[in-house]
Amino acid sequence: MRVKDTLNLGKTKFPMRGNLPVREVERQNEWEENKIYEKRQKLNEGKPSFILHDGPPYANGNIHMGHALNKISKDFIVRSKSMMGFRAPYVPGWDTHGLPIEQQLKKAGVDRKSLSIADFREKCREYALEQVEKQKKDFKRLGVAGEWDHPYVTLDPSFEAHEIRVFGKMAEKGLIYKGKKPVFWSWSSESALAEAEVEYHDVTSPSAFYGEKVVDGRGVLEENNTYMVVWTTTPWTIPGSEGITIDGGFDYAVVQPEGDDKKYVLAAELVNQNAELFGWKNVRVLKTVKGAELENVLAEHPFYPERKLVTMLGDFVTLDAGTGLVHTAPGFGEDDFNVGQQYNLDVVVPVDDKGYMTEEAGADFAGVFYEDANQISLDKLEKDGLLLKEMDYEHSYPFDWRTKKPIIFRATPQWFASVDKIRQQILDQISGVKFYPEWGQKRLYNMIRDRGDWVISRQRVWGVPLPIFYAEDGEAIMEPETIEHVAELIAEHGSNIWFEKEAKDLLPEGYTNEHSPHGEFTKETDIMDVWFDSGSSHQGVLADRDYLEYPADMYLEGSDQYRGWFNSSLITSVAFSGQAPYKQVLSQGFTLDGKGRKMSKSLGNTIVPEKVIKQMGAEIIRLWVASVDSSADVRVSMGSFQQISESYRKIRNTIRFLLANTTDFDPATDRVPFAELESIDKFMQVKINQFTKDLLDDYANYDFMNIYKSLINFLTVDLSAFYLDVAKDVVYIEAEDSHKRRSMQTVLYDVAVRLTKLLTPIIPHTTEEIWKYLKEPEEFAQLAEMPSVEHYDSEAKLLANWDAFMQVRSHVFKALEEARDQKLIGKSFEAHVDLYVTESVRDLLTALDTNVRQALIVSAVDIKDFDAAPESALKFDKVAVEVKHAAGEVCPRCRMIKEDVGQDQHFPQLCQSCAAIVTANYPEAVETGLDE
Repeated sequence: MRVKDTLNLGKTKFPMRGNLPVREVERQNEWEENKIYEKRQKLNEGKPSFILHDGPPYANGNIHMGHALNKISKDFIVRSKSMMGFRAPYVPGWDTHGLPIEQQLKKAGVDRKSLSIADFREKCREYALEQVEKQKKDFKRLGVAGEWDHPYVTLDPSFEAHEIRVFGKMAEKGLIYKGKKPVFWSWSSESALAEAEVEYHDVTSPSAFYGEKVVDGRGVLEENNTYMVVWTTTPWTIPGSEGITIDGGFDYAVVQPEGDDKKYVLAAELVNQNAELFGWKNVRVLKTVKGAELENVLAEHPFYPERKLVTMLGDFVTLDAGTGLVHTAPGFGEDDFNVGQQYNLDVVVPVDDKGYMTEEAGADFAGVFYEDANQISLDKLEKDGLLLKEMDYEHSYPFDWRTKKPIIFRATPQWFASVDKIRQQILDQISGVKFYPEWGQKRLYNMIRDRGDWVISRQRVWGVPLPIFYAEDGEAIMEPETIEHVAELIAEHGSNIWFEKEAKDLLPEGYTNEHSPHGEFTKETDIMDVWFDSGSSHQGVLADRDYLEYPADMYLEGSDQYRGWFNSSLITSVAFSGQAPYKQVLSQGFTLDGKGRKMSKSLGNTIVPEKVIKQMGAEIIRLWVASVDSSADVRVSMGSFQQISESYRKIRNTIRFLLANTTDFDPATDRVPFAELESIDKFMQVKINQFTKDLLDDYANYDFMNIYKSLINFLTVDLSAFYLDVAKDVVYIEAEDSHKRRSMQTVLYDVAVRLTKLLTPIIPHTTEEIWKYLKEPEEFAQLAEMPSVEHYDSEAKLLANWDAFMQVRSHVFKALEEARDQKLIGKSFEAHVDLYVTESVRDLLTALDTNVRQALIVSAVDIKDFDAAPESALKFDKVAVEVKHAAGEVCPRCRMIKEDVGQDQHFPQLCQSCAAIVTANYPEAVETGLDE
């Protein structure tokens, strides 16, 4: 018989390598065949609910790392809640309307003009559903659990009908109105945009300082050769100029430079700065007046002398740059529009949908693209001697986030949802929402506080129609009766019916209206902003499905959704029902490349989940998501996934050790009660319970990065570097059914079960593989509950004693390391340690009631008085350590150096301890002997 055969060497069929790209697919097929998601929902019936409402990604193209970060984070929450006593169904969704799909069809060669609107919309629908299926496959491959057979998509007739009803409720409350005011206008998309569809880039624009001649000084300014000096960064908008805005509280100076017969008006504080800029010499200040005194002074338009510009008081003028007098074109800016309304100015918009100047701007401008009109304006000002200075100006400017082209502010007739009327109600609701991170609350609050009314109309066709009819006299009809009728038609036939039928066929039978004496009606052709689509999902999904709840417990999306989905959902929900649609909001940063740059195909720095999955498996992406601080922007590279692979290998190898050393352990019959455990095992049992509590708390607080850190620390420090190292000296060496071995196996098995359950939300493919090797009643790990946290009598004292011992152990390990450096020993089992301790440390070691030699993984330990420590000992506070080479021979069974090796006549190669174990447990070896 071989010595090796008398050892309880851990063996398991659990493979060392995960082969994740292959096995994950097999595992997912098994989950689908066994309907694991459905079984989990069944198990949780009647439990308190936790509803995480999915913000719908846009159905266009394969998923990217941002999608993976988002969906996996949601999966962590849903899975952990499901295992923590909550009913947590997850309904994934998709945003399926909007311009990008129209553009994709155009790129694919679809000629929109050759098709009817209804036919073109049908092609949009087909394309959107194709994209939904593509992304669905990608999300499922990440291991995300959910209601994939019954997701929500915003093009579903039922969803569209709910959206129409949300609009109807807002109209009924007087929150929907039509107005002509400046909106973000995308000439590249030929449509108005919402704030959430705008991104900002730094640009350089031509700015102009020029004079506007005073024609009526109102007794404050002379009309004789006096000019108001205004400043603009958009010279192309000068044809739309209707006034000059100043601040009533500023001081304004009338100045005259040397050698110039003209007098100029500008902010007194900016005279010196502008004089230097304009090249003025020896400037005389002729007069200083308060801005309020200049109100209603009239000046002459620089291009159109017949148009008079009124001087107005506004609160948006600053002294940071310019002259303190702002060129004001009500058709081209929100501030300009608002101040113009107070002074009853006309709203002139001499630019068309495509960004070209119209005849209204005059012959010099008509047909010119607006950017090219900048130079025309500058040339005209210079020709007439009005241009004081032209210079480049760097500033942040809005762009269409889809076409990546600059936009313009342009006043057009649009439908608006009033935010102003319910602003305070919305702000009050924000205060009752919990935000992760906390700064999210202030961010959303400020956005709602400062935002204008919401332009909800779009001049496109692929979307939900605005359910508005027009009477013969142009009166807009938005009555509860008509809107509900449209909602019912759409619920039955889909929104295409709006574009297929005439207005009279969309109205309730027999409908009449005093504004249409002949019974003739027309219908609105604009569609609703897609943010109104997704923003209505609290009704289209949460309130619609009886197993969900409204409001949701959580919305989780990227930080850009403070001005997007978080924002639009909040407005529509408060407008509809007076409450926020969510109780908690968790926001995440963006995924960037390893250098901190935004990922883009043009830079060639994109990393798609599919590539990582094919090389390493989805578990690596999932573990990566847990490892990063997603509250801020997250850098990602293939190198980061390689590092995570090492962590995954650590997890897998640790579990493999646990499984290998509990293969012969049956928890039903072999478990040792806590009170009867060996001291070191009690310590680890308390530690794993502490670890369990910490992770459950982190799950409850959505702190996945802390879960990852705690996990790696527990595996590395508490298990690998300590307990599992000591375990080899017990589970391999002690008799198979001995108390010491069963005691340690009890804890090893409990650690394996707890780790498996705690890790199931994060790496479910791996934990389900592990589960097959555990002896637990549930068929799948996902159907188990999270482990409970146990507490034991005197656990605080136990922890304190062992923590103190770990300090002693660290001193011994330092001494062992020095002994290795001096070539005195090699492995720690070659060491004999003389441990010199104070009385308090001796008492501690006694109280531990443990095998100190075994805990230190050396061959011999002698404990002596601290005062007897020789000069050669390595001294610490209360402890001194001297290391020498152990005397005796190596026992091939326990690997220790013992002086009693060879004293047993039957087993001369073994130490007495090993010989006794073999004699008692392997009687056949007494007859045959042992071979090396």
